[in-house]
Amino acid sequence: MKKNIYDYTLKELEEIFKPSFRAKQIYHWLYVKYIHEFEKMPNLPKTLQQELSEKFSANNLSIIEVETSQDGTRKYLFRTQDGLSFESVFIKMRDKKINEEGKIIEGEKYTFCLSSQVGCKVGCAFCSTAKGGFVRNLSAGEIVEQVVRLKEDNGLAPEKRVNIVYMGMGEPLDNFDEVTKAIQILSELNGLSISTRRQTISTSGIAPKIKKLGELDLGVQLAISLHAVNDELRSKLIPMNKAYNIEKVLEAVREFPVDARKRVMFEYLVIKGLNDDLGSAKALLKLLNGIKAKVNLILFNPHEESEFERPHIQDVKRFADFLVNKGLLCTIRESKGIDISAACGQLREKEKKFKYVSCETKERK
Repeated sequence: MKKNIYDYTLKELEEIFKPSFRAKQIYHWLYVKYIHEFEKMPNLPKTLQQELSEKFSANNLSIIEVETSQDGTRKYLFRTQDGLSFESVFIKMRDKKINEEGKIIEGEKYTFCLSSQVGCKVGCAFCSTAKGGFVRNLSAGEIVEQVVRLKEDNGLAPEKRVNIVYMGMGEPLDNFDEVTKAIQILSELNGLSISTRRQTISTSGIAPKIKKLGELDLGVQLAISLHAVNDELRSKLIPMNKAYNIEKVLEAVREFPVDARKRVMFEYLVIKGLNDDLGSAKALLKLLNGIKAKVNLILFNPHEESEFERPHIQDVKRFADFLVNKGLLCTIRESKGIDISAACGQLREKEKKFKYVSCETKERK
């Protein structure tokens, strides 16, 4: 199998190809022009085009399916070179704003939700990804190529800045080396130039890896999937809590370097009857005392594999109002793509079931 060209940092390519400016030319074609065929890079010598074609591939992901929501959210199912599938999500967070004179006063805002693994080891009770089990880590190049494909398929100009969240399939810190390398490739000024400040890693709470990430001081944002205010409930929702409980996770968070203008995001999945009461809100306030934090309340998105229910919006608003009135920044995440296979893993599982039913039908015939 050819090597994935997106796996390489600019510095690594400069060490491979001489003179080193050739690496910048390659980066320009890949990340600015979205060119996937080396023979279509005319300012490269023919010999170099041939060498690249023989040794490397810039077509490592293929789009199997795209589901589009009424709100513009688009969920992608990608297939890897070895025949595996995983998901990414293109989210339009804000529409373009034009004044009465026809001038653009505010541009569109986009967020890309990226996967870091095929499947996941964590096994969260509420997550569709867990049902499919863990298969393998994605390489840095497979993570990076998601961004290229999403920008290209949605007609976004190379200079259009987007936000990146590692909140798709998989636990990013369980694939530490490849994810941190992808962050560096995505932020390369000669490539996609997505600042690390625009990139957020969401973790279920691998405390030692949170500390390790902080020591690298990449400038990325941190989001913690908390979802509960006591270890008993959190261990039921996130089995990893038995190894890294709330106290250990918060200890690692307190040591994490935070940009003066930013806060650590605490994601709190609100589930009807489990963690949506004011008692939980009070406990959450106490837990986060002293941390420069922001709480993001997420209404559970129902799916057929789960027994949990979506909470009443009134209860979620009451929860949020309590925190805000006590001085803790809190938002309720606007549901995106709820009319499609929005929860992580749903589109992949749907495709797997379809393949199984199709094969079973053929056998019966």
